Amino acid sequence: METASSRQIEEINEYGKEIIELLKLETSPVAVALVPKDAEIPERIHRIGKGMKHCQMMDQVRKTKEEFYAVLEDQTCKGGAAAMGLGHMPPKLASGEFYYDKLKHFRTLEASKKTLEQVPMLEAESTIATLYAPLESASFVPDVVVIICSPEQMMLLTQAALYKEGGRIEAEFAGKQSLCSDAVAEPYLTGKMGITVGCTGSRTYTGIQSSELTVGIPAKMLADLVEGLRAIIGKAPAH
Repeated sequence: METASSRQIEEINEYGKEIIELLKLETSPVAVALVPKDAEIPERIHRIGKGMKHCQMMDQVRKTKEEFYAVLEDQTCKGGAAAMGLGHMPPKLASGEFYYDKLKHFRTLEASKKTLEQVPMLEAESTIATLYAPLESASFVPDVVVIICSPEQMMLLTQAALYKEGGRIEAEFAGKQSLCSDAVAEPYLTGKMGITVGCTGSRTYTGIQSSELTVGIPAKMLADLVEGLRAIIGKAPAH
């Protein structure tokens, strides 16, 4: 998270408005910033008033246009909090026991643990707070922008991301730790887009529809992404 000038904030907000307009999004892109332990939480931003899961916070922000911050105590999903560096991964989650024994998502405990060991995570206790806001009105420059959208809108975002330099988008996901690790931690750590299909938690506890996918976009990509959207949206589809 960086200290930003008012001009930087205005630019970020304009990108948000343009992304909504070009993609015809029904909800806002969510600006997310991770406040490192050696930094201060902006005084102008209020703390969330109740405990929620990270995925619920993002779903709320995209719909209600609220801006707030949350600390570890506010994050009721400690696995999601750990992925973003707010705390430590709960032992039963880190060991694979939760997904193997409780959810029955794996044939063996070893398979579950293998998957959890590959989940992108920030260093434990490296983050003191997470900031959330709709991109078009955020009062801070985000580290990552999370967009929840249809597959067609995801296609357009992919095309726009490749508009300048080409290549391919590499997506890694396991249907686990989706909106926290795949959509925030991975883009934060790698500087690349993180496309994800959701997870049991995020699809159970939020209003994310079965028809929606999620992408996390490093903020440094916004300018090129919007340039690509401007060029691509409105063109006749290629066959």
